[in-house]
Amino acid sequence: MRFFRAVSSFLLLLLTSVLPLHARVVRVEVKSRQDVLGGKIFGPAGVYERITGHIYFALPVANPYNRRIVDLDNAVNLRNGEVEFSADFIAVRPKDERKGNGSLLLEVPNRGNSRILSLVDGGDWDLAHDVGDGWLLRRGFTIVSLGWQWDATGPDALKFFAPVAKDHGKTITGLLRGDLMPSRVMPEIPLGHLITGRMGGIEYPVYAPDDPRDVLTVRDSRDAERTLIPRSQWLFAHMVDGKLTKSDRWIHLNGGFQPGKIYEYVYVAANPVVAGGSFAAIRDFAAYAKHDPNAITPAERVYGQGISQNGRFLRDFLYEGFNADEEGRMALDGVLAHVAGAGRGSFNYRFAQPSRDAEPTSSVFFPTDIFPFTDEPERDPVTGETGGLLDEAVAEGVAPKIFFSNTSHEYWGRVAALIHVTADGWRDAPISDNVRIYHFTGLQHSSGPFPPARGTGDLLGQQPQSPLPVKYFWRAMIANMDAWVRSGKLPPPSSYPKIADGTLAPLREWAFPAIPGVHKPHEASAAYRLDFGPNWRNGILSIQPPKVGQAFPVLVPQVNADGNDRDGVRLPEITVPLATYTGWNLRDPSIGAPDQRVSFEGSYLPFPRTAAKRRRTGDPRDSIAERYASRADYMVRFNKAVDELVRERWILPEDRPALVDRGEQEWAVATGNK
Repeated sequence: MRFFRAVSSFLLLLLTSVLPLHARVVRVEVKSRQDVLGGKIFGPAGVYERITGHIYFALPVANPYNRRIVDLDNAVNLRNGEVEFSADFIAVRPKDERKGNGSLLLEVPNRGNSRILSLVDGGDWDLAHDVGDGWLLRRGFTIVSLGWQWDATGPDALKFFAPVAKDHGKTITGLLRGDLMPSRVMPEIPLGHLITGRMGGIEYPVYAPDDPRDVLTVRDSRDAERTLIPRSQWLFAHMVDGKLTKSDRWIHLNGGFQPGKIYEYVYVAANPVVAGGSFAAIRDFAAYAKHDPNAITPAERVYGQGISQNGRFLRDFLYEGFNADEEGRMALDGVLAHVAGAGRGSFNYRFAQPSRDAEPTSSVFFPTDIFPFTDEPERDPVTGETGGLLDEAVAEGVAPKIFFSNTSHEYWGRVAALIHVTADGWRDAPISDNVRIYHFTGLQHSSGPFPPARGTGDLLGQQPQSPLPVKYFWRAMIANMDAWVRSGKLPPPSSYPKIADGTLAPLREWAFPAIPGVHKPHEASAAYRLDFGPNWRNGILSIQPPKVGQAFPVLVPQVNADGNDRDGVRLPEITVPLATYTGWNLRDPSIGAPDQRVSFEGSYLPFPRTAAKRRRTGDPRDSIAERYASRADYMVRFNKAVDELVRERWILPEDRPALVDRGEQEWAVATGNK
C-alpha cells in the first residue's frame, strides 16, 4: 500500500508557508513515578524508576510524511492544520540518565499488554515485586512501551486515542467483517476479535441493524463455501438478566454457534477512527527521545521491538514509509520483529481492525499476508506488481538494522517462507545487508510450558505444546542488535531454510515420519491475492468479504528422520534430541475440526524410552536408550551444543548455566528419572 503521493514543489511551498510542518510531543502527563524495588541498585546503571502516563502528539496534515495516514485530513479535531492524538505509556529508565547505555527499547505492546520485561528478564510485568534477574536493567537499557492500538481492551491495556473521521462533517459508513471458530457452543458472540479465549480488540458498534448488507454465514474451513444463515435465525442482541435484549455489539444465533465451524459476519459500521496515526506515534516518540533535550526518556539509539501482531506492525511501519520522521531523519535505528512471518496488518485503513491476524480458523482473508513480502524488491508473476518491504526506507535513506525472527510455527501459520523466497516459490530471494532472518527451530509462536502440557480452551491441541524457550534468544538478539547499531559489530549471519539446499520444500514433499498416534496436518496457511475493492490500496475497503484470488506458494521446513526441522538456529534439544518438536498441532476433537491446526501451537512428541517400546509401537524414531549410553553421555553432548551456541553468539555466555540446567530437567522428564 502506498499513500505517499508526489506533491508539486509549488503546492508544498504554499502549504509550508502557512501551516506548521513538524510534529511535536505537545505534552507528557506523568501519572505515577516510582523507584523500582524501592531503589535497588542494578549494577553500573544504578537505581531504576518506572514511570506511567499519557503522551500527546500533534500531526500537521500538510507534512508529506503524514499524508500516508488514511483519513488524517478528515479528523474531527483538525485545527490550525494539525490533528492531535495521544497514547498511554510505561517507561522504565535509569533514574540517573547518565548511567544508562544510551539505547532505548521501544516496545510495541501486544494488544495493549506490556510484556517484554517479563519475557526477557523474568519477574512481574510491572516490576511490582520481582524483576527476575534484571538483565535489561543491569545492561543499562531504557524500556518504553507505548500504546498504539485504538481498540485494545482490558484494565491494564495501553491504548491509543485517535479522533474519528467525518467527510466534511458527514458521517462516514462502511462494511466491517469479523469471524471466529468457537471451541464450545456459544449462544451469542461479541463483535470483536476473540483470541486465545479473550477479546483482543473490540469492533465498531452496528450502525444500521436492519441493513440488508448485514449478513451471517457459516462454513467448515477457510477455503470451504459459505452458507448464508437466514436473518430470521439471528439478530444483534445480548442476553441480559435472562432476557434477550437488542445490542449493537453482540450477535445472538438461535441454537447457538457450534464448535468446529467458522462463522463470519458482515455489517454496516460508522465513524471510523484515524487508526494510522499509531504509526506516527511510534515514529515521533523515537524522534522525541533522540532529539528533544527535555525528553522524559532521552536516548541516543531507539530499537523498535514487536512480537506477533506487533512484529507485523513494525513490518507495515517500514513498508508504509514511517521510519523517516517529519524532518526526514531516521526514527528507529533497529527493528526486532519477532514471529510476524510474512504478515503486515489492518493498521492504516478506514475502519482498521488492528487485532485481526490470520489464524487457521479465524481472521481469515484480512489484509494481513499481502504482497510484497521480501525486504528487497520482488515481482508477483501473476499480477505483475513489483515492490519490496523496504522500498520507502531505502529511498529515503532511513533503512534500519533489522532482525526478522520466526519459529517453526510461522512457517505453518504465518507463511514465513515468503520473506525469503521469490513470489513464484521457485528460488531463494536475496536479502539486504542490513537484514538478518532467523528461524528458531522447533519453537512455537509463544513458548509453551515446561514440563510439556497441552493447551486449554480454544488452544486445546491433540499433543503437548512445544516447550522450547525463546527467552535466551531474545537476550542475545537485543545484545547483538545493540552492538550492531552502536559499533558496527556484525550479528550472527542469517539462518533459515532454503530451497537451494533442500531444507525448504512444498508441503507435498514434506517427509514427516509416521509416528504412532500422531495425526499430521494436511495443509498449511497460505497467502492469497485479495481484492477489497477499487480503492483498497489507498486504505478504503469496500468489498467484504474480499474477492480471493490465487494463493502464493506454500513452503515449509523439511525435516530429518526424527521429524525435527533440518535447518535454522537450533537449541540443544534439537541437535541432541529427546523428542520431536514441530511447528504445528492439530485441534483436539472436543473443540471441533480435529483435522485443522490449532492456532499458535507446536507439538512435543517424545521419543520412546527403550528399543523394546519402539518396536512394540512401531515408532520409526530411535529410542532414547539407543541414542545415549547414559544421562552423563547425554549431558556431555548437551554441553557441547550449548558451547557452540555461545560461540556463535546465539546465546550469551552468562545464560549458559541456565540452559545446561534445563538440559538436566529435559532428561529427567523424557526418561522418568526425576
